[in-house]
Amino acid sequence: MGQFLKFLIVGASNTIVSYLSYLFLIMIGCHYLAANVVSYFVGVLNSFFWNSRFVFKLGSVSWRRKFEVLLKTLCSNAFTGLILNNILLIVWIEVLRLPSLLGPLFNLFFTMPLNYLLSKNWAYRKKDD
Repeated sequence: MGQFLKFLIVGASNTIVSYLSYLFLIMIGCHYLAANVVSYFVGVLNSFFWNSRFVFKLGSVSWRRKFEVLLKTLCSNAFTGLILNNILLIVWIEVLRLPSLLGPLFNLFFTMPLNYLLSKNWAYRKKDD
């Protein structure tokens, strides 16, 4: 199975986890941007766990290397998961008046391919590449 396909499978599970977190927070009264930030961190941890095992296979690397990859994952996903995602949410919800429950789903068409490129070419790139 190709690496990008595996990334999409992990991304799909990550989307479910993040979106359910987002919905839960919206339902208990959180502002949509606060809910998006919290669900982002839940999603990054879920993504790191599965991408490290299933997609990019960190295997038996040192804890230091795993921590380095986690930090890079947080940084690379901060652009797509927080900055770009929130800008797009504002466009969908404030400008286009779409329901706040749909915004995160529309964002996937922009953020998923960009996340893959950042993960593959920076966060999980081997030191000798």
